[in-house]
Amino acid sequence: MPSSALTAQTGHSHLRRLVLLRVIAVAGQCAMLALASRMDMRLAWLPMLATIAALAGLNLLTWWRLRADRPVSNLELFAQLCADVLALSVLLYYGGGSTNPFISLFLLPLVIAAATLPHGYTWAMTGITTGCYTLLMKFYVPLPSGSEHEGAHHAMPPDDAFNMHVIGMWLGFVISAVVVAYFVVKMAHAVRNRDETLARVREETLRNERIVALGTQAAGAAHEMGTPLSTLSVIIGELKRDNAVLPEWRDSLATLDEQVRACKRILDKLLANAQDAETPAVQPLDQFLAATLDEWQLLRPAVVCRYHSSGAHPAPQLRADPALRAALLNLLNNAADASPGEIDVHAQWDARNFILEIHDHGQGLTPEAAARAGSAFFTTKQEGRGLGLFLANATVERMGGKVRLFNREGGGATTEIILPLEQRQ
Repeated sequence: MPSSALTAQTGHSHLRRLVLLRVIAVAGQCAMLALASRMDMRLAWLPMLATIAALAGLNLLTWWRLRADRPVSNLELFAQLCADVLALSVLLYYGGGSTNPFISLFLLPLVIAAATLPHGYTWAMTGITTGCYTLLMKFYVPLPSGSEHEGAHHAMPPDDAFNMHVIGMWLGFVISAVVVAYFVVKMAHAVRNRDETLARVREETLRNERIVALGTQAAGAAHEMGTPLSTLSVIIGELKRDNAVLPEWRDSLATLDEQVRACKRILDKLLANAQDAETPAVQPLDQFLAATLDEWQLLRPAVVCRYHSSGAHPAPQLRADPALRAALLNLLNNAADASPGEIDVHAQWDARNFILEIHDHGQGLTPEAAARAGSAFFTTKQEGRGLGLFLANATVERMGGKVRLFNREGGGATTEIILPLEQRQ
């Protein structure tokens, strides 16, 4: 997934949570005005109700905007927070200014900006909220101190007014605490998830670049190997026809000739696969496995391979991707290197998944090998290059599957390949 898509997805989630927070804010503001009306407080109802209506209208437009795929930029999110600060400032201006116990709600846009936006926007929000708070210390409409209806001019007792102020401060704290504990934590969690996903994408990109580089070098090597293989084939043919060759050497020459022919077939198949890479053939899964095992057995004739399969018949169809075949050959070779005498291969499948287990009878995995298996250029073989398992793992993961290596209780190691068939059909 590209980093720009991840950033856009995170911006949408932040703005969606801000919309939900604004719904709660509008509902709370309406409830407070309703309570003030029941207490017969004379307020500037028209501008305050108009501000709440404008904030609700902005929320509806924002909800409609979230239905589009256009990314949510940092500037847009900052502008949305500024609109909330403006609405809160207007309500506080007509509601007592800095003497209003809900003045502490200026902290909420600042905390949200700090959790979701770069530091430049956070400092800008700090300046805006501080400026609004400072202006409200001097410019505001005082709250009425008692009932304003004719015949009810009894002022609210000082103790009751103080108690109302304390209750308002408590309610403001509760609102701030709930928002910080839920919405801001959710936003910070979304940011952490985005960072983790970006790190994973960067690792996959680096791995893909290595694979492309290896593929380019492999193509060049395959082209250059044609000449020496032809030379070897000619020399082996001449030696086989030479009557002076010792009889015990003829079996070795026949084996060498078969191996050279196998190498030529592999190179020819590489060229054919490169030409048909965009349209791999579709074939039953059991036929694909049988052909792959037969091809591998020609390369490793000294290894006894016991193959068992289970699954519904007819077997599901899949696109015989050459990369998957090469991955399986690499994994079979690794098992044969660990257990030169014999290996066991178990395959099972259903309509959704294909599971292949390769059991060797070697010494098993060391703790270091178990931890670093699949890393590029890590190998426990003296003449190994550390690329077979790396390429096989990358290929299977690209197809939506996974490769797992673990030791068995009875000795030896198991290589397990799990591949979803629905994505391969």
